Amino acid sequence: MGHPLLLQVAEPVREFATPELFALLDDMLETMHALDGAGLAAPQIGVSRRVVIFEVQANPRYPRAEVVPRTVLINPVLTPLGDAMEEDWEGCLSVPGLRGLVPRYARLRYRGRDPHGNVIDRTVEGFHARVVQHEVDHLDGILYPMRVRDLRNLGFEDVLFPDRTALPPD
Repeated sequence: MGHPLLLQVAEPVREFATPELFALLDDMLETMHALDGAGLAAPQIGVSRRVVIFEVQANPRYPRAEVVPRTVLINPVLTPLGDAMEEDWEGCLSVPGLRGLVPRYARLRYRGRDPHGNVIDRTVEGFHARVVQHEVDHLDGILYPMRVRDLRNLGFEDVLFPDRTALPPD
């Protein structure tokens, strides 16, 4: 947190299926898995491109989270489906050790491209919707603490959740 790149709008990807794009995706996936993340955006590893990757299978940081299939989403567009919002706890690899109570749309449609330029178009809800919104925020220069409505609901994980089994899923 504090790096200027994390506060900028990322550049769109214009060419697909290139060696550079595949190398970026390999770096992102390796970083996300090494840190037990649920997702990662290219700006988090110093690359200003509109690329996010997310996946939740059996993740020790999110023991109660629903499964989210591995997805590479390039040049994403999010469309909320309704006005319903849900507040839940979020953390971030760019803001280590903190958690905050963040409002997100409960249901949304996301569209974008895969690494080969094929269209992705999904409607999701719950944790999947939350992860997508969190990662796409990174592409617009937004970190989750900027979305916390009441700063009394932002704090260090070990203080908020001293018993790790009580840690929320996101």
